[in-house]
Amino acid sequence: MRSPLQNRVDPFGEIHAVPTRGTLMGNRGGCLHDHRRQLGRRRWVSRHWIACELAFHGRHRTVMTPGRYTELFFLDEATALAAGHRPCFACRWPDARAFAIAWACAFALSPPPRADAMDGRLHAERLVSTRASVSSPRVHPAELPNGAMVTFPTDESDRSAWLVQDGKLWRWSFAGYSLALPVAAVQEAELLTAPAIVATLAAGYRPRIHASARDGCMEHPLHATSLPPAPWHDHVARRPHGPGTHDEDGDWDAGVP
Repeated sequence: MRSPLQNRVDPFGEIHAVPTRGTLMGNRGGCLHDHRRQLGRRRWVSRHWIACELAFHGRHRTVMTPGRYTELFFLDEATALAAGHRPCFACRWPDARAFAIAWACAFALSPPPRADAMDGRLHAERLVSTRASVSSPRVHPAELPNGAMVTFPTDESDRSAWLVQDGKLWRWSFAGYSLALPVAAVQEAELLTAPAIVATLAAGYRPRIHASARDGCMEHPLHATSLPPAPWHDHVARRPHGPGTHDEDGDWDAGVP
């Protein structure tokens, strides 16, 4: 059996090689891998981190083609947002527009911001969160909107991510969510989702949440262990952005009407 590629992203923004599939694809503005389809040292090329559809207009591409952008995969949109990615303005125009409008409401902007303006703020927040001397914000999970993600210790060795959804905390894994706790059971946690995205969620943006956080079961049809890994994760993927790196250029100037 072929080993999985290192292209699955967790809520901490780290990239792993695991066989489970995801429901969204994305990239970080360029190529992170070499001719052997292995990651190098860098984890981003530009500040434009996006989350895309798996399928778009029937287009296909070979995953991790040398010299092309590195395809990344996420369990769901809450995972992508926690990792610092926003909706793509090309293949996810309705979601991207809703995200920009909610962002505008959160920060009292008119008209809604263009993608590049949001990316600038998000990248600055990502850079701050990676500094060893800066602690991530401490929050009360009960005060967070649906779709935000946090982490808190459950034992000395645990570093799990938890989704805030419908008054509960759902424990994240690459396979899905499990072990729901009442959100009020945890008094303080470390915020994973960028503050600007949390504000956007609070202003009304509704991300796509994996079904396991609704039915409490990780054996959702998309993730059943009896199914083989999704073929587009390791060989052929849908191609929402063309052959180069990141292809939202038409939307940078268009903004949000």
